[in-house]
Amino acid sequence: MNRPDRDLPFPDALRPDATPAPHPLLAPVIGYLGTWRGTGSGGYPTLEAGFTYAQEVTFSHDGRPFLAYEARAWLLDADGNPLRASARETGWWRMLPEGRTEALITQPTGIAEILSGHALDGTVDLATEQVSLAPTAKQVDATRRRYVLTDPDTLEFVHDLAAVGLPLQHHLSARLRREDAGQGIQLP
Repeated sequence: MNRPDRDLPFPDALRPDATPAPHPLLAPVIGYLGTWRGTGSGGYPTLEAGFTYAQEVTFSHDGRPFLAYEARAWLLDADGNPLRASARETGWWRMLPEGRTEALITQPTGIAEILSGHALDGTVDLATEQVSLAPTAKQVDATRRRYVLTDPDTLEFVHDLAAVGLPLQHHLSARLRREDAGQGIQLP
């Protein structure tokens, strides 16, 4: 993903008032632009115990009706210190008329998701259309992701998962706060 601090001829914008101007179809998700950081918790029946994690999510655009999406996570110990890198994914949200949204999200673990849904009133709700797996990837059958702007500087995230033969159920949730778009990425 292009970072605004790099000397690029056409950097991605992390704010609605930055150049390039956002495409009109980005209107339902314009509040998502920027970098968000916070903590969350997760679990799944196949895991021995629940866990806490730090997460950073960045949404940017290049003037077309797409949001570039990048998410990184780190497992945390009981004192809130990072133990190790955890999930990482990147992708695109394709914005269509009337808030319809399609997302393409890939993970380095060999999982590629195609999701669709809607963006309305600060909420984006996406559900799996298709999952493609690399030959050695863990079996994932479906996901549902919900992003809610509870205020201009707070983004809540919930991720449901159907994997390894289990039905769709809660997997992750986090509360993220908007970071200053001029700051670099720092490990939690």
